Amino acid sequence: MDTILELKNVTRSFKNQGKEAVKAVDRVSIAVKPGEVYGIVGESGSGKSTIARLITRLIDTSSGEIWFEGVNITHLHGAKLRKIYEDMQMVFQNPVGSFDPRKTLGYGIGEGLKNRGIPKKEIRRRVAELLEQCGLQPELADRYPGEVSGGQCQRAAIARALAVNPRLIILDEATSSLDVTVQQQILELLAKLQKEQNLTYIFICHNLALVQMFCDRVAVMYNGKVVEEGLPDDVIWNPQTEYTKNLVESCYLC
Repeated sequence: MDTILELKNVTRSFKNQGKEAVKAVDRVSIAVKPGEVYGIVGESGSGKSTIARLITRLIDTSSGEIWFEGVNITHLHGAKLRKIYEDMQMVFQNPVGSFDPRKTLGYGIGEGLKNRGIPKKEIRRRVAELLEQCGLQPELADRYPGEVSGGQCQRAAIARALAVNPRLIILDEATSSLDVTVQQQILELLAKLQKEQNLTYIFICHNLALVQMFCDRVAVMYNGKVVEEGLPDDVIWNPQTEYTKNLVESCYLC
């Protein structure tokens, strides 16, 4: 398979307060190869997170198509969409907020396994294994999201994403709420897991330095459009658009 994920002229419009249609995503076409880290970068409001919500079908497209593993998932619902979620997972920006505060981390990590009918004893074993795989002590399964650090909670969120053995993980600003040292640790963990499990990542971020360090290719978004795409070094050191040039300067010259 040449691509694991492909967006073909995808558009998503929203009605603003004046009842006019605003295109949060405007005719975006990207193709992600199996096993690569594909970065999507841009300032707030550029459409990055809307792309993530479209790919995961949390919202519908206004037009265009989304293909995943050779299947058109643009209009899938119900059981067929749930099957897709076994191969596609997402890690969010706010790790604590992504868990139910009334449930333990172990419950959150194992919920996907429970939904698949896995026995409780096997879930407990698998949760402990996933926590260790992500650099955490198995005992943290009994802790609540508010009882651990942000970095620990994000590791637990990564463990939750891994639980169903996905092929694609979408990381939506997954390091932006963490301090610089913890960011580096999370990126090292993600790189290790990718090699071990042949994962594909979509790394959505506003920090070009992190994208340059972590991604194989990058798309630059502005006003809902992809204005530039290429290797991170090429995009950063030889930008083709004025917007990308300004984005680079704001990141590297501040």
